[in-house]
Amino acid sequence: MNFPTWMSAIQQRTESALEAALPSSGLAPARLHEAMRYAVLGGGKRVRPLLCHAAGSIFGADSAVLDAPAVAVELIHAYSLVHDDLPCMDNDVLRRGKPTCHVEFDEATALLVGDALQTQAFQTLSNRLSGIAAARQLDMLHLLATASGSRGMAGGQAIDLAAVGQQLTIGELEYMHIHKTGALIRAAVLLGAHCGEAMPDALEHLGRFANRIGLLFQVVDDILDAEASTATLGKTAGKDAAQNKPTYVNILGASEAKAMASKLQQDAHDALALFGEPAVRLHELTDFIVERNF
Repeated sequence: MNFPTWMSAIQQRTESALEAALPSSGLAPARLHEAMRYAVLGGGKRVRPLLCHAAGSIFGADSAVLDAPAVAVELIHAYSLVHDDLPCMDNDVLRRGKPTCHVEFDEATALLVGDALQTQAFQTLSNRLSGIAAARQLDMLHLLATASGSRGMAGGQAIDLAAVGQQLTIGELEYMHIHKTGALIRAAVLLGAHCGEAMPDALEHLGRFANRIGLLFQVVDDILDAEASTATLGKTAGKDAAQNKPTYVNILGASEAKAMASKLQQDAHDALALFGEPAVRLHELTDFIVERNF
């Protein structure tokens, strides 16, 4: 199976799994459930589920088992986007080519959507996973919780808000994005590996790969925000510059930011050398993250 076919298959599989995991819009409270489904379904590249499945495939993990962590990490990601778009955060009106959740519904509903998606993620991951020991599943829950909280994504967002209008060093910017963007990407990779027979040394190598790819994703995101159009991105282009946020582009310049992306891309590939051919999907996803234009 070539990469585009594999990617499409995992995206469709994830969409179906998300559809099944989310409460029906016919269940009370109907408006909240409708808004949850609006925020999650029918959009997005599903990069984190793709990484989860790709990492799991190295260690022979069952796709049916990988669906749960893939869905859980995507629900956390979706909740973060809903909250990120709120007027008290980035105050954005467009996400994935359609009105943001608080615009389509209202601010209070969007706030509750984020809360509910976060808890739905842990409900999904805490369901019994076939063939996974209870102790390992507990480790997976701990991993996702840490990646999502004040020492991960939420903490990174707090640093991001405090950095508006500030001059950060590259080291400070990397620290912010290791938490805000990288923590959940790292969790997606390691959750996939936990579903297979991954030994501690393998997890250590995958962790190094995930750290590189998390920063790579953000550097490319900054470049796209500066150079791509709103129509291409499906969200408001130039938002970081308009809000005076520190980015790799405004600190390094576009040329140096692209050089940094190339270096991180190579570092990510190098970190996978231990795994050989079974890591082909992670190699392909690394290149996809660099080459994406939407």
